[in-house]
Order: sequence, then structure tokens, then C-alpha cells
Amino acid sequence: MKNPVVDKSIEVALLIIEYCEILDTYKKYVISRQLLKSGTSIGANIHEAQNAESKADFIHKIKIAAKELEETKYWLILCEKSESYPNNEVLKEKIDQLGLIIYKILSTSIKNKN
Repeated sequence: MKNPVVDKSIEVALLIIEYCEILDTYKKYVISRQLLKSGTSIGANIHEAQNAESKADFIHKIKIAAKELEETKYWLILCEKSESYPNNEVLKEKIDQLGLIIYKILSTSIKNKN
């Protein structure tokens, strides 16, 4: 069965990995490592949520994914605003799309908690 949030999280993680490899060629190691950790953690938490022990556990894991998404956005904003970093509009767009899905899942899950 296809799962859009899982699929999108994998797509984003692969784009994050590619972008971090580019950052490494620019010797931007600190931001690259931070971005790699937060950007791939989004999908890891979404994957964990697929086997949650309860509705509360599912919501908790999706909330962690949302936090990692926001951290990833922060690192991407720093890259965008710095003149010495390459910009990646496609990655920003994909992160925003994933965010819309994650926040919709959260609002629906919290509303239907009981």
C-alpha cells in the first residue's frame, strides 16, 4: 500500500543527502552535518510512527518529525541567506510540501485522538 508521507519523506531525505554532499564540496561541513541529521531524521520518525504502539505514540513520533522539519527549514534558511552557500529551491519546495502533509496528519490525528 502506498503511503504518501513515507514516500515524500524518502524523497526529501535523498535530496537532503545530495545537497549535503554539495555543501561538503564547498567545505561547509558544520551546516552540512546539522542539515543531514535533521533532514534525514524527519523520515526516520515518520517511519517509526508507522509502527506506533498507540495513537498517542503515533502523534508523539509525528510531532518529533515536525520538529525536525522545522530545524531543517532553519538550516536551509541559513544557507539561502548566506552568499557563500549554494541555494536549493527544489529542496525548499519539497520540505514545504512534506510539512503540509505532516501538519495535516497531526491536526487530523489530534482531532480524532479518542
